[in-house]
Amino acid sequence: MSFSLHSWRFGFVFMTLTALAIIGKPCLAAYRPSPWAPAHATFYGDGTASETIGGACGYGNLFSNGYGTDTAALSTTLFNNGFACGTCYQIKCVQSKWCYPSVKFTTVTATNLCPPNWSKDSNNGGWCNPPWVHFDMSKPAFMKIAQWKAGIVPVMYRRVPCVTRGGLRFKFQGNGYWLLVYVMNVGGGGDIAKMWVKGSKTGWISMSHNWGASYQAFATLRGQSLSFKITSYTTKETIICWNVAPANWNLGWTYSTNVNFH
Repeated sequence: MSFSLHSWRFGFVFMTLTALAIIGKPCLAAYRPSPWAPAHATFYGDGTASETIGGACGYGNLFSNGYGTDTAALSTTLFNNGFACGTCYQIKCVQSKWCYPSVKFTTVTATNLCPPNWSKDSNNGGWCNPPWVHFDMSKPAFMKIAQWKAGIVPVMYRRVPCVTRGGLRFKFQGNGYWLLVYVMNVGGGGDIAKMWVKGSKTGWISMSHNWGASYQAFATLRGQSLSFKITSYTTKETIICWNVAPANWNLGWTYSTNVNFH
């Protein structure tokens, strides 16, 4: 078998360019499911899940903001001072006569805090007292894995990537000197560790964690288009959302992007 010098050179150049293309690609961190672990689950509210609207994460109307009824409040151990807002979990009922045996699991998003109840024993009503790992699910979500009359059931759970439609969404609150931003529809790990804002006339301004899924900047940013830089709490990946809001942005409005974690 023979080949020409020209074909060898072409093959070498092609392989070199291919290797450079592969090396040059950004390595994006993707969240992977965690191992299964034991916990317990209850539910709050009724079948409409109206009592889940609002919540400690600050997502407001869970229906209009895309979270629906597949949500849960996390015990303090899981909530992590609000850094767990937006994280997603698969939950399956185990070792109870109230479990639906044909249901493998259901998936929920963390949108609220289940606070401790120190007036009750952890094994008798104080389900969310530390160090318990507990999910207080919306009633519709709970009824996907068990009969509601159970009240409380043992479960197995694991964190999974959040599968979202579209990009990150930013809801603005605050005033002329203080910008408070709620970040919603976060994919991948679902959580946020750090956040920065950049006006069209400023550099990057570090935002501090307020509570839940909100971050704040004490700065005058009126009349400037706004961009955001966000780092995932779990994967440490950082993404930039350029020109999220135009220069005439308004408080109370929500601005969407086509960028998200995976």
